[in-house]
Amino acid sequence: MGHFADQGAIWKASGGAGFPRLPLEGALDLTYRCNNRCRHCWISPPSGPLADAEELTTDEWHHLVDEARRMGCRQWYFSGGEPLLRPDFWDIFDYATRRCAGYILNTNGTLITPALAGKLRRNGSLFVALYGATAAVHDHITRSPGSFERTMAGFRYLREAGTPFTVQVIPLRDNFHEYRRMLGLAESLSPHVRIGAAWLYLSASGNPSRNEEIRAQRLPPESVAELDPPDVTWSDDRAAHEPLCGGPRSADDGDRVFAGCMRHNQSFHVDPYGRMAFCVFIQDPALRYDLRQGSFEQGWERFLPEAAGRIRGGAEYLAHCGACALRSDCRWCPVYGYLEHRRYGAPVEYLCRAARDAKARREEWAQRHRRRFQIAGMTWQVDSDMPFEPHTLSEKFQLFETDTVADDLIVLRHHFALPPLERFSLGEALYARPPWRIYRKGGAWIYICDDLNNSASPYQVAVFSHDYRRARIYHRDDQRFRQGHIAALTLFSTDQILLAPLLAERGGCLLHASGVILHGRAALFVGHSEAGKSTMMRMTSERAEWLTDDRMIVRRWPDGFRAHGCWSHGEIPQVSPKSAPLGGLIFLRHADGNRLIRLVEPADIMRRLLPCVIKPLMTANWWDRTLRLAEQLLRETPFYVLEYDLSGAAVGLLEAEWRRHAQSGISS
Repeated sequence: MGHFADQGAIWKASGGAGFPRLPLEGALDLTYRCNNRCRHCWISPPSGPLADAEELTTDEWHHLVDEARRMGCRQWYFSGGEPLLRPDFWDIFDYATRRCAGYILNTNGTLITPALAGKLRRNGSLFVALYGATAAVHDHITRSPGSFERTMAGFRYLREAGTPFTVQVIPLRDNFHEYRRMLGLAESLSPHVRIGAAWLYLSASGNPSRNEEIRAQRLPPESVAELDPPDVTWSDDRAAHEPLCGGPRSADDGDRVFAGCMRHNQSFHVDPYGRMAFCVFIQDPALRYDLRQGSFEQGWERFLPEAAGRIRGGAEYLAHCGACALRSDCRWCPVYGYLEHRRYGAPVEYLCRAARDAKARREEWAQRHRRRFQIAGMTWQVDSDMPFEPHTLSEKFQLFETDTVADDLIVLRHHFALPPLERFSLGEALYARPPWRIYRKGGAWIYICDDLNNSASPYQVAVFSHDYRRARIYHRDDQRFRQGHIAALTLFSTDQILLAPLLAERGGCLLHASGVILHGRAALFVGHSEAGKSTMMRMTSERAEWLTDDRMIVRRWPDGFRAHGCWSHGEIPQVSPKSAPLGGLIFLRHADGNRLIRLVEPADIMRRLLPCVIKPLMTANWWDRTLRLAEQLLRETPFYVLEYDLSGAAVGLLEAEWRRHAQSGISS
């Protein structure tokens, strides 16, 4: 069963905090009217001054889309109420999405027609809510007789049209006895299922009777993390005590509870009456800008930052949520405090209890689903939706396993269901050589490994951040993981596919080479298969410390080049995580005698070296960095040709040269 909350979850590896504050995503509530009256719904048609307010017209929505698009908006989220209630829904939806990176549409599915189902086949995500496994329970929740049958008809029309959709299962107190059956029904309808509304926020209106209805549908707080577990990989990657929503907080923020949101916010929300806010949950009129009275640019650039800056959590926030040790495990947000108590700094006891359970679950999850490894100064943290078993990984990784985390942290998260690629634009195509394709989309690299025997479905999809430090790797199924004895932490055919760009970013590269440590310095025997690398390893076995017999890492550090062992090996299944200052690179040549020849001609060295650099899935950026590294290696590191026979005398020549290096304290 695939769980994909939205496009942001799929492309989360691209990161957002480094981008400027731009309105990239727009959430549009087209109406607050609905043909259901769900017991848990926090939105209802407004009362008071807005009771007679007119919803934005078709032309006004078009104008808003144009203004937002000019400022950078490329993704849209449509909801309500029930957005399909508007007769002009398709006019608005089509106008916004015909030129965008993607969309999300939330609907109860009851108004989907065969014609509309066919039209919705475009890049984006369609969520359809399910409130029960039977008509009796579903209709009890919606308080709309016949809603279950109408929703099932909507599902049927979507499937007949071939339009992908996600079933959003809504667990509540009054339907929880059918929860497992709801999941089973959802899985029978679509390969994509999402658990929605694991906890319920109170009403936008603050109406006491509505709030009591919502509270009556809340599940026990301990159920929140069980039904909608936090993304441990994502939450652990944030700064300490950074909230689950919004951007990282600064020590200077004090009790300005929305400061982090404003600093990195890239989204906005517009209600049916043209009032804009920086968050869909903002219901305070003082924090909403009337687009009918001004421009989108004025609202985004001036009103929203100024309004958010005025809101303070006060002593209540500083003494409770602002200082809480559970902050990074908590779903609390100032808007939830407002909805619960009409105070932005107010804690929500329900969420406090849920956070304590979430912390315990996170720690338990990490023990079973996370492993860490050190290589070439980097920590690779490997998280998996499936738990690790003793046989899951090859024994070779044991020497690299660690409990510590280096400053340079690489985070991989394995998922065992493919994302619905048909819904998304993959961006700019950069590489295509079967089985691999590479795309660049915004701040992300997208790698797709095709199944050459099944063109309809790729084997793997990996989404990397711009610097390759964060990755989500999606697999067609969990078969390979369950089989165990995995030889690559990425579950690719080789980890070199990730190591190569990571090292290029860090002044390093992978070489076809074996390596030993001799008199405190690394000697690398460079060459392809049959060059004699393993032979030299055996010859030096009694006088040197082995690293690896087939793949070596060379990396530039502030004090010079170092050679690092790697978990990839050749015919000798012996690896080492150790490293040493680089003493020299040696090209091997079979001969009748033994001679160590120092190379001095740059062109000759480059001609020999470049073919031995490992080049998985080359891009122009990688080549540029690698060539600059090779030039630096040439200036700072001695290169040799070692002519050798099988007598072993060549080792003595190496020892003499490396002893001279050790005595002189230099490597050239």
